[in-house]
Amino acid sequence: MPEAVLRLPPTPLKMTARPKVFVTRMIPECGLERIRAECDADVWPERLPPSRQELLLRVKGCDGLLTLLSDTIDAEVLNAAGPQLKVVSNYAVGYNNIDVAEAVRRDVKVGNTPGVLTEATADLAVALLLAAARCVVPSERSIRNGDWLTWEPLGFLGQELTGKTLGIVGLGRIGTTVARRLRGGWGMKILYAGRSRNLAAEQEAQAERVPFDELLAQSDVVSAHCALTDETKHMFDAAAFRKMKATAIFVNTARGPVHVQQDLYDALKRGDIFAAGLDVTDPEPLPADDPLLSLPNCVITPHIASATVTARDAMAEIAADNLLAGLAGKPLRHDVE
Repeated sequence: MPEAVLRLPPTPLKMTARPKVFVTRMIPECGLERIRAECDADVWPERLPPSRQELLLRVKGCDGLLTLLSDTIDAEVLNAAGPQLKVVSNYAVGYNNIDVAEAVRRDVKVGNTPGVLTEATADLAVALLLAAARCVVPSERSIRNGDWLTWEPLGFLGQELTGKTLGIVGLGRIGTTVARRLRGGWGMKILYAGRSRNLAAEQEAQAERVPFDELLAQSDVVSAHCALTDETKHMFDAAAFRKMKATAIFVNTARGPVHVQQDLYDALKRGDIFAAGLDVTDPEPLPADDPLLSLPNCVITPHIASATVTARDAMAEIAADNLLAGLAGKPLRHDVE
């Protein structure tokens, strides 16, 4: 009889723990599926963002966070997450919801999603402009309210845009794209104000850089595309609106605090300016009893500038790239440092 061979059980493979991440809202599946495939992912399923208390609870022990502008990521949250936190990936171009300096101090990478929502945001800025200029919202409401009795020679008179002057505050990627559309489609003259010159846009759109006050006085449309900084916060106040033409239209697809909301209401109510189109407000979401909602000459959308399938999918892919790269200790695709 051959000797029995002693067979030892196979040595179990050493399993590396999957990184723990918290995703503060449902984002497009093209990003989520990659995160779920490589991480132990806790994805907040509700329509409203997690409360502060819930956020502090969910981030505990996380290696990475994928956040939205509605999530304030400050020292308290970073403390709650713990020292193993490696990356905060913001599903947005902006990142004023994150204390970047505090994150950097803790060697936590911070990423954002720039460059992929330019076309979508520019489209919405033009849509808001056209809707405000041509009284689209109040005229549509009149039909739903049963007030459409006949064709009226003096009903819902708006402003034409052909050959008028567009003033852009913040001639970056989005501002330049808006200028290109309105210069090419409506033959508008382009003025811009900002901290630095944009020579490429000056050549492409024949844009002219002027002081802010001159832009306000000369423009038939003033469109805000600037970042929110100490310098730009509340730059559109009562004094600014008084310098604009009574026929002028104000468009803001940048950040709500760029304008002073009460001052904008007063200017629209008094007729200091003709109309406004807003995709951003201060605060957000806008309370149902906010006086701006009572004005027929103010068109408001709920921060939907990037709300196209193309843009939101691209944002999800970049946010996932940033998160996974940060977890692996690699350079982020878009690092805000």
